[in-house]
Amino acid sequence: MMDSMTDPVVALSEHTPMATLTTLATGGPARWLARVDTPAGLRAVLEFARQHMLPTLAIGSGSNLVVADEGFGGLVLRYMDSTLQYDPRGDGTVRVGAGCTWDTLVAWAVEHDLAGIECLSGIPGCVGAAPIQNIGAYGQEIAESIVAIDAIERASGEPARLAHAECGFGYRTSRFKTDWADRFLIIRVELKLRPGGAPHIRYDELRQRLESGTDALAPTLQRVRETVIAIRRGKSMVLDPGDPNHRSAGSFFLNPVVEPRALDALLARLDAKRRARLPRWPQADGRTKLPAAWLIEQAGVRRGMVLGHAAVSSRHTLALVNRGGARTHDLLALAAWIRRRVRVRFGLTLSPEPVFVGFRERADVILDEMEATLEPDPASPR
Repeated sequence: MMDSMTDPVVALSEHTPMATLTTLATGGPARWLARVDTPAGLRAVLEFARQHMLPTLAIGSGSNLVVADEGFGGLVLRYMDSTLQYDPRGDGTVRVGAGCTWDTLVAWAVEHDLAGIECLSGIPGCVGAAPIQNIGAYGQEIAESIVAIDAIERASGEPARLAHAECGFGYRTSRFKTDWADRFLIIRVELKLRPGGAPHIRYDELRQRLESGTDALAPTLQRVRETVIAIRRGKSMVLDPGDPNHRSAGSFFLNPVVEPRALDALLARLDAKRRARLPRWPQADGRTKLPAAWLIEQAGVRRGMVLGHAAVSSRHTLALVNRGGARTHDLLALAAWIRRRVRVRFGLTLSPEPVFVGFRERADVILDEMEATLEPDPASPR
């Protein structure tokens, strides 16, 4: 099989542990792993996969993946191109290769006084993965700055240029995550940033931290970046090998967005004090976004709870961590326990945020099945 891969820009290896490719550090082996840095190399890998009837999975730094203990029986692609194109005399258009580390791009943009992604500082991962999830934090989303995306169509190997309006961006989602999940591989992202623009401060926690500084009236992009990273570091939401919470996939559950009837039902379950304290964000479509972390904590889940080799982060209840030696099954057992606590307490079902790889069922179905194996009143993690 190796002889059919002759393109010099392709590095191909067999049986690579996925635990070495993800920030959660769990998961079995990938049948094949290919590293490429050109569209030609990518097309060669896709042809190799077609010839051998292999499913393909594109990854960046693996910061949003939950991989099955059995691994992935196909070909994992890592597109390594990190080329950045920018004309300082232009209108703020930036074109960047999908293999560029996301925070490297944010740091570069702030250094060049380009506003638009400063609140997304410190998010792990690569540029190519950012549109798929429509990454967002502290009141900002990447979709706000995307102009277009260059991709390769998996089936044909042909290039495609996809305008912002075609991508179906929504809260932590896009068409790349839904009906385009197996259609395109992103190779380049084009952003429109704002030269000399002021930061947009929309998030209360960020605003409060900035107001305590000396530049509260007009915080700079650099000040916003530093503040965001400090907040994230306090929640173990930056990659730091010295942090005991660092082996995680970030936020494990999405903030639920509920219909008015579901919100009314939730409020009826709360006493007056909790009703008053429940954070909520009305959406343009009449629904309301609720904080998953608040629901988890109010359901009795504590930071630092341990279940075998898996645990809730000691700094943020939305993050589940591998304490060292955990299997994916251990993390899912803890996630299912948390999910059931929230459902029983509030009547809401949390959906997982990471991408599940190597499983036969969807992520929600997997957690439903794991919840069904729990005892009627399981012992709490310690």
